[in-house]
Amino acid sequence: MTDRYAVVGNPISHSKSPLIHAAFARQTGQDLIYETLLAPLDGFAECVDEFRSAGGKGLNVTVPFKVEAWQLATRLSERARLAQAVNTLHFGESAEIFGDNTDGAGLVRDIVHNLGCPLEGKKILLMGAGGAARGVLLPLLEKNPASVFIVNRTDAKAVELQAQFAAYGGVEAGSYDTLPGRSFDAVINATSSGLADELPPLPPGLFAAGSLAYDMMYGRQTPFMAFAREQGAQVVADGLGMLVEQAAESFLLWRGVRPDTQPVMAMLRG
Repeated sequence: MTDRYAVVGNPISHSKSPLIHAAFARQTGQDLIYETLLAPLDGFAECVDEFRSAGGKGLNVTVPFKVEAWQLATRLSERARLAQAVNTLHFGESAEIFGDNTDGAGLVRDIVHNLGCPLEGKKILLMGAGGAARGVLLPLLEKNPASVFIVNRTDAKAVELQAQFAAYGGVEAGSYDTLPGRSFDAVINATSSGLADELPPLPPGLFAAGSLAYDMMYGRQTPFMAFAREQGAQVVADGLGMLVEQAAESFLLWRGVRPDTQPVMAMLRG
């Protein structure tokens, strides 16, 4: 029998997840369908329960429901527990709802495997201290960088994240005012500045020789990406690879097979 999966959010019609997972299924010979679910803003849990009761096997979760999914899960991966957000739900044979967060794994795999930028021993600047930053911190630290510096307009949120993740590696935190005179091997934009076509207050000289600039936004050239090129970053990338790689992590969790992401990324870009 064909297994059912879906991505749930509000809004949801723009999602590329059905395209991605359909391509994964064709490539790996998996018998599944993957749909979109528009959940009412006040009816996420009911929507999940209805989908599961109808035989659904798993869900991807997007805005604004990742925290609700984290609360709904009866068992969490360590990365989801620390992220305090879930983007993947897996329904087992029992009543268990397993919650995972594949965003950070997708980011790291795109950077290391697709872009060829190792993170071990590197100095990383992570811009932002919201849910996007929280979701990728543990996978970044698991790559054993020299340090991860969290910068945020209100440094209190950055310092809070630093305290929560200090046991997992070298984490620093501060405001943008503390950046002049520092340089980094990788600068990752986890803020929503690209949505407003704004550039966070970054000083010149931020990018070390051979550095990476990565914007989690995709589908547009952001002011951050333009600034990085002007400042001499060697590799400048948007978040499309992260989108596809986090989907592949979800697919692996559900189906036990990792799809080849390269042709899917080529399809989306082409």
